[in-house]
Amino acid sequence: MTKQYSHSERIRTVFHFMPLFLLMVFLSSCSGKAQPPKREAVPVTAASVVQKAVPVQIRAIGNVEAYSTVGIKSQIGGVLMSVHFKEGQDVNKGALLFIIDPRPYEAALKQALANLAKDNAQLENAREEVRRYAKLVKKGYVAQEQYDHIRTNAAALEATANADKAAVENAQLQLKYCYIYSPIAGRTGSLISYEGNLIKANADNPMVVINQIQPIYVTFSVPEQFLAETKKFMAIENVKVEAVIGSDTSHPVEGVLTFVDNAVDMTTGTIKLKATFANKEKRLWPGLFVNVVVTLTTQPNAIVVPSQAIQTGQSGQYIFIIKDDLTVESRPIVGTRSLDGETVVEKGLKPGEKVVTDGQLRLVPGAKVEIRNGSQGGKP
Repeated sequence: MTKQYSHSERIRTVFHFMPLFLLMVFLSSCSGKAQPPKREAVPVTAASVVQKAVPVQIRAIGNVEAYSTVGIKSQIGGVLMSVHFKEGQDVNKGALLFIIDPRPYEAALKQALANLAKDNAQLENAREEVRRYAKLVKKGYVAQEQYDHIRTNAAALEATANADKAAVENAQLQLKYCYIYSPIAGRTGSLISYEGNLIKANADNPMVVINQIQPIYVTFSVPEQFLAETKKFMAIENVKVEAVIGSDTSHPVEGVLTFVDNAVDMTTGTIKLKATFANKEKRLWPGLFVNVVVTLTTQPNAIVVPSQAIQTGQSGQYIFIIKDDLTVESRPIVGTRSLDGETVVEKGLKPGEKVVTDGQLRLVPGAKVEIRNGSQGGKP
């Protein structure tokens, strides 16, 4: 016959065997060693710290300006008879551009010459009378007063003849102004005045504008902290300047820094600089915006790493170094300037060390890494 247990007796039985159950569990757990969870290696890309010569450069946005600009205006009024160039044509210095109708000025010159000839004839007669009367007054044949009157008339005629000479020269100059020549070698712009137009002397608008584009200027501004260094290297040698047109970085136009403004712009804290380019291929055009690269000097034996390897934390810049056992350490560095995706490091790195260039978000000091460069990250 099966014995029936009450509810209280069953509870006492469970608590009676509980220590034995816990002891068995404890012994079974101690029978094998506990295995810590295995940490997987973090995939990263890496690059080596290199030592090489790095140019010291300043980059800015520049604007191309004509070397010189001349607005051609007429100094006389008249009808424009002919135009001797085409719009957009390159012209040499001294090339004929316009001819204003010269006939009125030729007539004025002839009249001035005629007046001069007439007054010269009268002057010559007056001088002859002065010579005759000078002999007569010595002999007492004529009064001194009459002689003085003759001499005064001769002097007045001489002054008139001199005025006629000036009038002739002015008429010749006015006639010369009928032929307008280019004062510079350059490229012509849009033609404002056409054949048959009545031209006003010194009109408000020029007849054409000529820009000299060989050589040509590029003007740009840089922060004032670069002023001392720029002046220092300009005093030593010619400072090279490159103008990059659009995205064509492989074919920059080369020039020389030639001008530093005499004052810093207090509103922007920048200094205006100007470079001169020979522009032999005429790639630079007035009004064009270009990317300017000023190479002041070259720093030898600079420590360089890819810019993407540098991280920024609360304590400043740092970088993950890959040790020989493929673990990483975090090391503070002092980076200076960046150039073409690379940064020059003044302190904190040695040539040949490996640095992490991608995958830093999953890293902590001491973490294991697996280098997977693929097609990026530079040389492992």
